[in-house]
Amino acid sequence: MHITELRLSGFKSFVDPVRLVIDAGLTGVVGPNGCGKSNLLEAVRWAMGATSAKAMRAGDMDDVIFAGASHRPPREHAEVVLVIDTVGIKPPPGIAPADTLEVSRKIKREAGSTYRINGREVRAKDVQLLFADASTGANSPALVRQGQISELIAAKPENRRRVLEEAAGIGGLHARRHEADLKLAGASNNLARLDEVAAEIDAQRQALKRQARLAERYRGLADELRRTEALALHRRWVDAAEQLTMAQTELRSVERDAAEAAERASAARRAVDEAQQLAPPLREEELVASAVLRRLEGERIGVERDLQEAQGAVARAVEALRRLDEDTEREARMRDDATASLQRLDAESADLAGADDAEALGAAKTKADLAEATRAAADGALEALLAAANRAAAAADNAERAMKAADAD
Repeated sequence: MHITELRLSGFKSFVDPVRLVIDAGLTGVVGPNGCGKSNLLEAVRWAMGATSAKAMRAGDMDDVIFAGASHRPPREHAEVVLVIDTVGIKPPPGIAPADTLEVSRKIKREAGSTYRINGREVRAKDVQLLFADASTGANSPALVRQGQISELIAAKPENRRRVLEEAAGIGGLHARRHEADLKLAGASNNLARLDEVAAEIDAQRQALKRQARLAERYRGLADELRRTEALALHRRWVDAAEQLTMAQTELRSVERDAAEAAERASAARRAVDEAQQLAPPLREEELVASAVLRRLEGERIGVERDLQEAQGAVARAVEALRRLDEDTEREARMRDDATASLQRLDAESADLAGADDAEALGAAKTKADLAEATRAAADGALEALLAAANRAAAAADNAERAMKAADAD
């Protein structure tokens, strides 16, 4: 592999773009310590795919970007381009054949690196395999750095073998073999995982079969349920239609009732208006009736008072009648006694008619006259009591009629 050109921009101390042409034969870079000679080798290794920041003498891969100086601001990205002669080199798959290959690596601060071959973005592994096939690379012993000779002398047999393999040009094969081994190990792991997944899938398949049977049963039940629900809904629809018809009939009836009620309400409003128009005369009549009522109430109170007096008079008359009846009975007895006495006297007078006893006859007549006078007095008292009772009864009748008339008013 022949690197014909090296271009740097923003890499470590090379803040400005630098182009280094490497002609055929021996090309050397000389200069004092600290001028950046080692940075050129690190730039080549970094462009070949170095991944160790320690190998770049940095704590972080972003440290390869120019960090700034007292008179220069820091850069945000760094880029290294290697121009390689393609004689004896097979370009990676997907890269069109050309006389030269431009392999570039660009890093942005806190964004990582990107690789390009002839302007096409590729993977870091593609770049590393490209240089491994050419028996070189970022970690190849072909790139001799400071102290590497002593390391080779003291190296272990495995490291010496790696150096010889790279010198023989089979480093790319070992890299591909290592990658193939990794892929085979990954495939083995994937197969084992596939067996486990297949077992899990078989278990899931059995479970899915049971679920399928349940789903089929559920589908049948669901169809039956849908039919039942459809019948129920149809029945509900029929009932609702009947209820709607009944409701419409009732609505029409209610509307007729409402119309009649509205007519009655209108008539009532008219009657209220008419009543309001008739209210003033009625109020006057009410006032007059109230006055008459108060007057009649006074008369009723007077009549009740007269009635109470008449009832008292009636009670007294009744008592008087009772006494009169007693007196009448007593007078009747006295009259009967007087009549009996008169009859007895008449008999005695008849017996004594032929006698000359004038004195006895006179005494008998005297008794008869006295009895007759007693009887006449009793008859007069009886007539007086009857007249008083008649007057009391008439007064009671008058008071009762007056009270009924007052209640009627």
